Amino acid sequence: MSSTAVAALPPIVGTFSLTKHARARMTTRAISRIAVEAALEFGRCIEIRGAQIFAIGRREVERFRREGVELGDFEGTQVVVTGGGAVLTVYRNSDFRGLRDRRRGSAWR
Repeated sequence: MSSTAVAALPPIVGTFSLTKHARARMTTRAISRIAVEAALEFGRCIEIRGAQIFAIGRREVERFRREGVELGDFEGTQVVVTGGGAVLTVYRNSDFRGLRDRRRGSAWR
C-alpha cells in the first residue's frame, strides 16, 4: 500500500474524522468512503468498551430497502468510532454475534 493512496482519502467523513489507521484499513480492505458514510448514517449503533460500532446487517438492508435506500452492497460493513468522534477502524464482518450484549440474567439488568 502506498502512502499516496492513504493521503488521498479525505480526513473527514461527515462530522467524524478519520484516523490514519482507518484510512489505511479502508484502502487495504477496499471499503469505500460511501460505505463508511452509509454505516454511520444507516447502520445500527452499539456501544462496546467505550467505543461505538456502526454496523450494516441484513436487518438494516431489508428495513431501508422498504424505504427506498439500497444498502445491499454495504452489508457487513462495520465502523468503530471513538468517544471523541474519530473513526478508529473499518472492516467487514457478517457475524454480528460479537456485537450482542453479553450480560445475561436479572442480576445484570
